[in-house]
Amino acid sequence: MTIAATTNSIRSPRRRMIIWACFLGSMTAVTGALLLGDSGAPTEFMAARTTLLATTPPAGGVAGLSQDSGLSPIAPRDAAVVLGQWTGIVIHHSSTPAGDDVTLDRDHIAAGLSGLGYHFVIGNGQGLADGVVHVGYRWNRQLPGAHVASASPAEVRTGISKASLSASDANLFNRHTIGICLVGNGNRRAFTDRQLRELIALVRELQARLGIPGSAVYLHSDISKVESPGKHFPAAEFEAQIRR
Repeated sequence: MTIAATTNSIRSPRRRMIIWACFLGSMTAVTGALLLGDSGAPTEFMAARTTLLATTPPAGGVAGLSQDSGLSPIAPRDAAVVLGQWTGIVIHHSSTPAGDDVTLDRDHIAAGLSGLGYHFVIGNGQGLADGVVHVGYRWNRQLPGAHVASASPAEVRTGISKASLSASDANLFNRHTIGICLVGNGNRRAFTDRQLRELIALVRELQARLGIPGSAVYLHSDISKVESPGKHFPAAEFEAQIRR
């Protein structure tokens, strides 16, 4: 047996031990990394998802309000809500079969307004996606609406507080009520199920956050000589589902 062969025979067991030790060490490290990854990844994923939802709403507005998506249009982007400023809500339709915030804004400017008169617009899939809630600049900046043109006491249903909101003064309605518009013409066809679900969810959240009672949630036709939101709007079902 040569010196080289003798040396190799002596080193082989030692080499095998070193190789096995390295292998076991590597497996331990990999297992530890997998365990750490399994416990840490869900938390990091959910944190990233929460951040994404909070910072990148769907194009055109906020979708799925009734599905508890975590997105709330109630917090305006550019100004703080002044306690007591908003005492009512008025529901409208656009009177057009299709549209979105851009087309309505253009129409309102053409009519002499400074921009979109509503605080919120809910799409029907014809222009603005079905059920998407567009948050208008008036809400984000906490500005008065331009959605009630005229009103008279005789046309206001029972329940309005005339001491705080005069029915004869449309300016007071615009300053103290939140205008929500459903895209569509409620005198020609019904609104979509998703529109109505999102409307109810939005109204209920506004009521809860701002302390608005059901008696101060109006249809536009309750306070003005108009047919908005139209004969196909399910008024009884809507009133049954909002907060009293």
